[in-house]
Amino acid sequence: MTVTTDTLVAARSRAHGTTPPLWHAVEVHRAVTDLDGACELTVCGALARVTGDLPWPPAAAGEVCPACSAQLGC
Repeated sequence: MTVTTDTLVAARSRAHGTTPPLWHAVEVHRAVTDLDGACELTVCGALARVTGDLPWPPAAAGEVCPACSAQLGC
């Protein structure tokens, strides 16, 4: 029997034009160890690459997605 829990992890998007790469939140409905570095749909609807080793909200320096933060009440 496999038990999974919903977890929030951080994912990094690509830079778009003058917009810098942002940290987004991804709800993971499977074990974090199953993440393979592929792009996942974020809370705000963007696609971003998940590493699985960085929890949300990220403590790393950089820009955080305002839409993800607003939807999660951060």
